[in-house]
Amino acid sequence: MQNREKVINRSVNAGEFMKYLLISLIIMLMLLPTTLVAQESSVAAYKNAKLPIDQRVSDLLRRMTLEEKVGQLNQLSGGVLTGPAAAGDAGQQAKLNLVRQGKMGSFLNVLGAKETGNVQKIAVEESRMGIPLLFAYDVIHGYKTVFPIPIAEASSWNPAGAERAASIAAKEAASAGLHWTFAPMMDVTREPRWGRVMEGSGEDPYLGGVFAAARVRGFQGTEFTNEKIMACVKHFAAYGAPEGGREYNTVDISRYALWNYYLPPYKAAVEAGSATVMNAFNIVDAVPASGNHYLNRTVLRDKWGFKGFIVSDWGSFGEMIAHGYAADDADAAKKALMAGSDMDMESRVMQKEMADLVRNGKVPARVLDEAVGRILYWKFKLGLFEDPYKYSNEAREKATLLTDEHRRLAREAAAESMILLKNDGGILPISKTVKNVLVTGYLAESQEDVLDFWKGHGDHKDTITILEGIKKKLPGAKVSYSKGYNSKVYDDSFYAFNNIKKTDEKRPSSAQLVSDLRAKAASADVIIATIGLTGRVAGEARSLADINPDPEQMAMLKALKATGKPLVVVVQAGRPLILTDIDKNYPAILNAWIGGTEHGNAVADILFGDVNPSAKTTISFPYALGQIPIYYNRYNTGRPHKDGQEGPDRFWVARYRDIPNEPLYPFGYGLSYSNFEYSGMKLSKNTMNQNEKVVVSVTVKNSSKRAGREIVQLYIRDLVASRVRPLKELKDFKKVEIKAGESKTVTFDLPAEKLGFYDEEGNWLLETGAYKVFVGPNSRDVQEVGLTLE
Repeated sequence: MQNREKVINRSVNAGEFMKYLLISLIIMLMLLPTTLVAQESSVAAYKNAKLPIDQRVSDLLRRMTLEEKVGQLNQLSGGVLTGPAAAGDAGQQAKLNLVRQGKMGSFLNVLGAKETGNVQKIAVEESRMGIPLLFAYDVIHGYKTVFPIPIAEASSWNPAGAERAASIAAKEAASAGLHWTFAPMMDVTREPRWGRVMEGSGEDPYLGGVFAAARVRGFQGTEFTNEKIMACVKHFAAYGAPEGGREYNTVDISRYALWNYYLPPYKAAVEAGSATVMNAFNIVDAVPASGNHYLNRTVLRDKWGFKGFIVSDWGSFGEMIAHGYAADDADAAKKALMAGSDMDMESRVMQKEMADLVRNGKVPARVLDEAVGRILYWKFKLGLFEDPYKYSNEAREKATLLTDEHRRLAREAAAESMILLKNDGGILPISKTVKNVLVTGYLAESQEDVLDFWKGHGDHKDTITILEGIKKKLPGAKVSYSKGYNSKVYDDSFYAFNNIKKTDEKRPSSAQLVSDLRAKAASADVIIATIGLTGRVAGEARSLADINPDPEQMAMLKALKATGKPLVVVVQAGRPLILTDIDKNYPAILNAWIGGTEHGNAVADILFGDVNPSAKTTISFPYALGQIPIYYNRYNTGRPHKDGQEGPDRFWVARYRDIPNEPLYPFGYGLSYSNFEYSGMKLSKNTMNQNEKVVVSVTVKNSSKRAGREIVQLYIRDLVASRVRPLKELKDFKKVEIKAGESKTVTFDLPAEKLGFYDEEGNWLLETGAYKVFVGPNSRDVQEVGLTLE
């Protein structure tokens, strides 16, 4: 009985246990999805690609140590970090140790799919949080296939072409493992002495804004595939106005000038979606840009709503000490972060000081989190947390760089960028049936002197010189070469930086040079003389006090002119030169800029008529050095003078006594092998209110026998305003193809909004009153009609 009761009790207990087990299992199954989500969220929500990026950033920030957060602000120049050579380099190994410790956010100058992949693997697999790195590089106008320098590209007045060039540059750079370029530079400048004039779009804010947006679209696209990279608009702000044209020099301009001349291209780039912005080296309102609250927070973030992150230029956080704005590294780090700057390129003040600043309460932890969060956001946006190696594919890199198609497009872009400045007597184009051509000038033959400092990963050995391009164009002709002049000698630091010696070049005497010229010119049917500047003096830290052609080059031209042979002058340079004497004495001038990898082929395409030139200036070419800065959108002054007006009442006016006021070649100027005539400009109405628009139309006739492309330009002037307005302001342009003998009516929509301007605090003003509207082939030769805004 007792045993039987024990058995019964065991059965009951077993039944209850099974019942309990079943209920527990059901509850567990019901709770399983919630439990899994909770576990996933608590362990690695930032790794969940289905969550919004902001949520992932917040989760990651919550898990990071203070030192790891500060590490995201740190960017150093990497170079080669892996492999046998780097293994024995203590400095390079120290950088990799920072990666392992989670104290590195980005490298610049780490190149190649293999190398970036190796370094990324260390970041992802050997650091505690596995946060991927950003790899950056100065991809300014091409990576391996080098396109024309940006000021040349802008001279095409073809923003679609600029977008295409940036897209190809992005594709090549991305194939080499890069995520980020420090471009476009959109500093409006009136300074041809400044070495970085080559890197922007010239003197006009509207045109600069159009090209800024185009380049951002080209680099970034609509989404970050493995063929797109982050853009970085620079240098914020007003870096293009250095006193004396000297690199890194003081900028001192009014807020009114800042808003109306200098800020619009940056704003256009931000509105196009630029992921990042770079600080300028200069001061604005006596405060260095890196620590400038007004620029970085008030303008960029508050007024424009910029959501990306701000990176310093090389060492610019630390340079606030030399400026006299920061006392030491700690003060510089604090002022940079509090002003809204984020990533520290190479000054290392964030790495050294920021953690202590936060611990000691001198920088709020919230401000640090905001800066780090902005950087992390773009790492998520690029898809690097899902696939850290999406950009590092060696096979894709090999198949992408310097392809025939990329070279073809670079050649088209170069030819479209070259400006025909003079063509008296129709000496150009040269017939391809010519039998004997003499090419002269050291620069025409030297591969080493074509490309500029910002050539990316381009190689001089891949570059086509002018001499080579002409020889390829004329396989059946005799093409001879004469040096004409020696390379110009610069200061010792120039040679040290470029790793060349002054004695590398054989330097014939002037008598020997002239003798060779005369001997070879005797049998030539036509002479093509190249003058200008080596590409080595185009770019950062390459300011020049004198931008006249070298005396040896002028001596060469004089000797060639004396032969009486047809003579064409090609100017190869990364900036406008003063060509006044050349314009007076020689019949044909082609400004070829620096055309990139396909430079020489593009020059030959124009000289021999395969391409009809269509480019126009985007910066005024000075008549004389003393005019600088000279620009079209200037103010009238209270005592204006117009060249050609004389008489007693023209003495006490704003003029020079020894030279004209006007530039040699005005903004928007350039010739074609076609001839275009403008007539019949009119407005759809001569009065409108602030919510309306007028249609501006003009007839353009191609009176030549050759089809061509003309850049039709629309300008305005506000005649009476609450603040003085410029004599002319570019407001629109169209590049139109017109057949031989054809007339086209070109129209522009001019909404009232385009008549406005900014006050000194960035408020947009649209004022009623009288305006002039101008249309023409350049800023000087225009037709005009009056317009009233009610």
